[in-house]
Amino acid sequence: MANCFMEDLAARLSHRIQISTDALRAYNGAIERAFGANVDYGSIVKTFSHAELMEQRRYSPPEVVKVEKMPVCGNPDVDLISTSFIEKQNHTLRMHCRRLSRLTNAFSKKIENFRAAVALHYAYYNFVKIHKTIRCTPAMEAGVTTSPWTVRQLVDMIEG
Repeated sequence: MANCFMEDLAARLSHRIQISTDALRAYNGAIERAFGANVDYGSIVKTFSHAELMEQRRYSPPEVVKVEKMPVCGNPDVDLISTSFIEKQNHTLRMHCRRLSRLTNAFSKKIENFRAAVALHYAYYNFVKIHKTIRCTPAMEAGVTTSPWTVRQLVDMIEG
């Protein structure tokens, strides 16, 4: 999956970027195959405390006791090596798409329904929802559209 994801990402970009990942080894080869030397890549490794048995039953993560940021290839800005943006994106997806919430009975019986639910989330997130930090939708910020869509416009686009 890392290979497919990185190849898809590289095909969509026209300029050099900086990528940050956690320590999953699959990323190293996938990024090298997809981008070659045309990427600034850094990895962040977090070391967590050993939680007590009672704490392991909770869904709260253990305390982070050490963070190491390491350049992997190219010339990444070490201060910008972070997985916070993707972690926040995953959190937002889990909160908006009940199929991905932990301990839920809201699940998709068919992969097609799951894919449709995730696609609908991202379409709404990018074309309808105005984000406070940029004061517009991500699609507007990227120049894909000039105004936010209504939910009706989104549904019409999907049906059309």
